[in-house]
Amino acid sequence: MDSVVVLGQIARDLVLTLDGLPEPGSGAPVTSRRELLGGKGANQAVALAQLGAEVALVGAVGADEVGEDLLRQAIADGIDVSAVVRRGEDSALIVDVLEPDNRWRYLEHIPRETLVAEEDVLAAEKLIYDAGTVLVQLQQPVATCLTAARLARTAGVRVVLDGAPPTTGTHGAELVEEAHVIRADAREAEQLTGSRLDDTDTAFAAAREVLRRGPELVVLEVSGQGNMFATNEDEFFVPLADAPVVDTTGAGDALIAALVVGLHRGDPLPEIAAASVAAAGKTAGHPGGRPSLASRR
Repeated sequence: MDSVVVLGQIARDLVLTLDGLPEPGSGAPVTSRRELLGGKGANQAVALAQLGAEVALVGAVGADEVGEDLLRQAIADGIDVSAVVRRGEDSALIVDVLEPDNRWRYLEHIPRETLVAEEDVLAAEKLIYDAGTVLVQLQQPVATCLTAARLARTAGVRVVLDGAPPTTGTHGAELVEEAHVIRADAREAEQLTGSRLDDTDTAFAAAREVLRRGPELVVLEVSGQGNMFATNEDEFFVPLADAPVVDTTGAGDALIAALVVGLHRGDPLPEIAAASVAAAGKTAGHPGGRPSLASRR
């Protein structure tokens, strides 16, 4: 299987489960606590490695002990971190506060130094040129994402975008044009298309509009219902997996990882779609965004 380069966030992920948030001026006990390698980029890289892909991560961590620990965890997960840079005093921190019934809140401290810069992408040029896919997580600066997409396109490497680019300026439109595949959750899909995706009909119409901008495959979430997969030749809807939902954090990261692996193997699109939605459902079954996917190697 060709390698995958993931460009995205690396963070310490602190997952706190509690029965309910306290009122101001009071406290509440935490029922469970997990401290993990996290951030969307790292979660996607972990999922890809678990599914058998050779994966490298382009990102940044701080020069603190947390950064060192995050790199150790990534290496233990089988991820190439040779393109991860260390700068700034603090690594990124994401706190996921999880209440019953899948009610979650994020608290994030993402220092500017932990965002991926254009020079980080250029330094990883050989990794990108040698890859089969570059997976770009669009929470990073748009100019950085566009640099990565252009490098990959020039090398004949598949470009997969996760998220929605900015609607202002020209970079967002250029990013969509450079992409072979774009995937967006319900909120991002509305940002990408300018329309709420309330049902399959609106999702199909939105996907066709995005396909006209250049991508070959578009995957859009219909909130609370499932995911729509569309190419210029085919389109179909896959409902959410019938499984208990504990925390939807990381479900989209597992979905896109399974999607990329299926594309690398050349699986039929219906099979890829079913496996992707199943991976998302499995990840939503436990607290935190770290995936736990069985390898199919």
